[in-house]
Amino acid sequence: MDIKEYIASGILELYVAGTLSEKENEEVYAVIKEHPEVLQEVISIERAILFLSDAAKKDTPYSFSRLQKKLNGNAPKIIPISKSKINWSQFTGWAAAVLLGSVLIYTVNQNNTLKTQIAAEKQQLEKQIDKASNNLAEAEKLIEVFRDKDIISIPLAGQVASPNSYAKVYWDKKTNSIYLDAKGLPEPPKGKVYQVWSLKLAPLTPTSLGTIDTFTADTNKIFAIDNPNDSEAFGITLEPEGGSTSPTLEQLYALGAINAAP
Repeated sequence: MDIKEYIASGILELYVAGTLSEKENEEVYAVIKEHPEVLQEVISIERAILFLSDAAKKDTPYSFSRLQKKLNGNAPKIIPISKSKINWSQFTGWAAAVLLGSVLIYTVNQNNTLKTQIAAEKQQLEKQIDKASNNLAEAEKLIEVFRDKDIISIPLAGQVASPNSYAKVYWDKKTNSIYLDAKGLPEPPKGKVYQVWSLKLAPLTPTSLGTIDTFTADTNKIFAIDNPNDSEAFGITLEPEGGSTSPTLEQLYALGAINAAP
């Protein structure tokens, strides 16, 4: 525990003022017993409050009567002025009470704000930890898939619509699924999506495996896709949002046959 931060947090002022809950009082008391510097701070706070209270009750030592006595009777006669009806000592006491109350209210508000901030940061951290754990689990699963000797790897080369594009399909026949590594594809333009096709070659028969709607948001660009088909090749085309019933061959970005796999 950082004692300086603990003292600066304002919780000791609330403890002295008696505004903490029973549980919080017990926690502060435990800290006071363990750390002498915290005890000294509590004592200082109590002295400050007592000083303000005493100051509100006492008359100032610099009164007219005392000054007159110090003149040893040599002073000229002083015509007394009627005493003000305002009790300034009482006013000072109220001012001190208002000041102390304002400080305590400010400290309570700061303490509540700090608690809210800490709770929000804790919730955000928990989300990040969960996300990191999920990402790690997914990465470990992909490593197992890529290392499986029964997985078929099919490279997809760029076509006329995008010669520099490339992709790779990992086909797991046991689970009727493929893993598409689409890192080599450019970001699709607005209003367009990539659509994946399973192909039979004789005759050429395309079957849609769906669109990649999360391409832009996905960082790794690896997508798991169901494929119950007896595929002989795979292709990727650029289609309007929502996909097409048949591939737009003019927008064929990548294509690869299974027998061409190394």
